Amino acid sequence: MHLLDSARTRFVCVPFTHEVSAGIAAEYFNQANENGQRAFVLVTAGPGLTNCVTAIAGAFLENRELLVIGGQVKSSDLKSDNMRQNGIQEIDGVELVKSITRRSLQLSSSFPMEKVDEILWSTHRPGPVFFEIPLDQQAHSISDLPANNNHNPGKFTDIEAETEFILKLVEALSIAERPILLLGGGLDSTESRKFVPILENLGIPIMTTWNGINHYGSNNKNYWGRPNTWGQRSSNILIQQCDLLIAVGSRLSLQQTGFAWQEFCPLAEIYQIEIDKTEIEKGHPRISEYLISDADSFLSNFLRAYSYHKDKFIDWISFGNFVRSNVPLVDQQNVTNKGFVSPYDFISQLSKELKEDDVIIPCSSGGAFTVTMQALENKLGQTIISNKGLASMGYGLAGAIGASIATNRRTILIEGDGGFIQNLQELGTLNQLGANLIIFLFSNQGYASIRMTQRNYFGGAYIGCDNKTGLGLPDWESICDGYQVRYFKLDDSNLCPAFLQSILQMEGPVLVEVGIDPEQTYWPKIESRMLPDGSMASNPLHMMTPLLDSAEVEKFLPYLLTD
Repeated sequence: MHLLDSARTRFVCVPFTHEVSAGIAAEYFNQANENGQRAFVLVTAGPGLTNCVTAIAGAFLENRELLVIGGQVKSSDLKSDNMRQNGIQEIDGVELVKSITRRSLQLSSSFPMEKVDEILWSTHRPGPVFFEIPLDQQAHSISDLPANNNHNPGKFTDIEAETEFILKLVEALSIAERPILLLGGGLDSTESRKFVPILENLGIPIMTTWNGINHYGSNNKNYWGRPNTWGQRSSNILIQQCDLLIAVGSRLSLQQTGFAWQEFCPLAEIYQIEIDKTEIEKGHPRISEYLISDADSFLSNFLRAYSYHKDKFIDWISFGNFVRSNVPLVDQQNVTNKGFVSPYDFISQLSKELKEDDVIIPCSSGGAFTVTMQALENKLGQTIISNKGLASMGYGLAGAIGASIATNRRTILIEGDGGFIQNLQELGTLNQLGANLIIFLFSNQGYASIRMTQRNYFGGAYIGCDNKTGLGLPDWESICDGYQVRYFKLDDSNLCPAFLQSILQMEGPVLVEVGIDPEQTYWPKIESRMLPDGSMASNPLHMMTPLLDSAEVEKFLPYLLTD
């Protein structure tokens, strides 16, 4: 209570209905804001913190700044080591979130306040920090506050190691025939965008990870898309045939390489630039050379050192452009029944209507997320944020609100009904803020991915995936009416540029329910198969389902066939 009373006089306070939403919103605020402003989360003791744990975990897995300050019972009521609880609503918050924070500690009377600034900023890899403050410590008046030291850890770069690595890389490029430069989330978007004119004329194809999507636009001439287990098929085909992969600021996770990571880039030397040594040492994928360093520093110095020739890789670029032109972004084998909207067609049309300064939040899991990341033709200048590390449902609305506050730009949320329902209470927050937020809600009557899993692997033994199997979903128009949010319905009868343009011309908040077929197929994807012992096995990236026929393999995978 003392923390809240102090905060209201010093900060802009935005009340949220639920602590997990406040945490998600703060993470997305910090990720979207480019002016140095930061948001923190203030929660009460006990359930206030436990409600926020999902948001803390999400920020931890995505290496994002998030400060959470929690209350605690007064010092005299704290439990002893062997007790389960002593104070009212008491739970050991420090211990609870220790494994998902950079630092988790209690600020007691003996804690030197000048250390707070150092704890917040002294790191090369961002992540959540949790401070727990007992009630009696909150009540103390501090007349002599420590000076704001503005600790800045700077960029971690071993100049000698970086120079040696760049020399090796330049040598590798001199003999390579099919290189790819993969830009990851470890790069700062503000910095990376400065290099776009150089990258466009580099003579090397550019790909991005999902978290690196803001670094490059789909209309940049040497952009080859986003490879991934749910990636664009043409991108997966091409990355699997490169002979040199330069991964800058990407940890090359299993979602990036595919679960069959032994077959990732089978023809290539892989050069990885990553800030965290543990990511290099995790054992997958196979790495040829690595540099433990700041990605921004590396990219700047590499582009300065590399003397490129625009025609050096002309055959490779010509082949890649051929693949990109002839392998459709939207797989023609997807089935959408009459009366429903194809999510792929919707995202394709929406891409054309969005502006270069829009903020786009493609939730963080489910069909709405994967379809957006596959089919969205992003424009340079757009800010696109998700949290695929935790891939939790319920992130979309809270994240969109946080990003909207941070940027004061039009914000577009694409979310599924199964995820949206988990934090729909924040429509009240949205109503209070009056943010310019337009929500496209993919309404497929529940959890399509669960329904698909139960159909494909368990013979259609459905449970808990829709209203018919015990899942309670609301009437969305009634919900919007209750929260005073404008509502529209989109189906196959009114999906057209004119309808989207009319919606996008409105000032939010607006919710558009997009009718999605409950039996909608989601191709292409890396399909897994269940082995006799119940374990799962996956195909490599270039073998997305539905598989290419023999003629397509011959046309689009010649280097794999040759080798």
